[in-house]
Amino acid sequence: MELALDTPAHLRAVPEPDLVPIPVDATDTALLLRVAERDRVAFELLYQRYVRSVFGLALRRLRDRQRAEDAVQETFTAVWRSAASYRPERGPAAPWLYAIARNAIVDRMRARQEPPAEAPDLPASEPGPGDRAESSYVSWRVHRALEELPAKEREVVELAYWSGMSQSEVAEYLHIPLGTVKTRTRSALSRLAGVLEGEELS
Repeated sequence: MELALDTPAHLRAVPEPDLVPIPVDATDTALLLRVAERDRVAFELLYQRYVRSVFGLALRRLRDRQRAEDAVQETFTAVWRSAASYRPERGPAAPWLYAIARNAIVDRMRARQEPPAEAPDLPASEPGPGDRAESSYVSWRVHRALEELPAKEREVVELAYWSGMSQSEVAEYLHIPLGTVKTRTRSALSRLAGVLEGEELS
């Protein structure tokens, strides 16, 4: 599935430092550390790994493709600017990146909302730091598990669960029978359950 997203334009013009070539199977942490050194190749690899999931998360929350794409651009621009602040000893790279994505999405949501005439006297509905940390960890685990799925199964899951499409819409989008979508979805969810259960036991 191709998304109408590209590496933030102003980053493509950044000169590359003289760095040792990086393997395509490098860990997220290794890539992010290289991004901190202004390695555009590492940035591109990290971008390609996460652009779909970040876009799906943004689209699900914002329900508007253009605003979701804007949130993705803001996310990866912030990743480029802030990579030097990442500390591997504090946790994996993915939760750090998802936290940036959520901030960009929330900013887009707030930009569209009209300010209330009077602040309601209600408890805050925003999740606390513990909830946000748990959400980041879960997102990271699911993302890593998705990477282990066959490409065709991963595609239907991403479209259905992250982009908010119905199974009929997924079938129409991919030009495949609805039955095929259902079969791939069942198989993908079964594989995901197995991968995630395996992580729990390890």
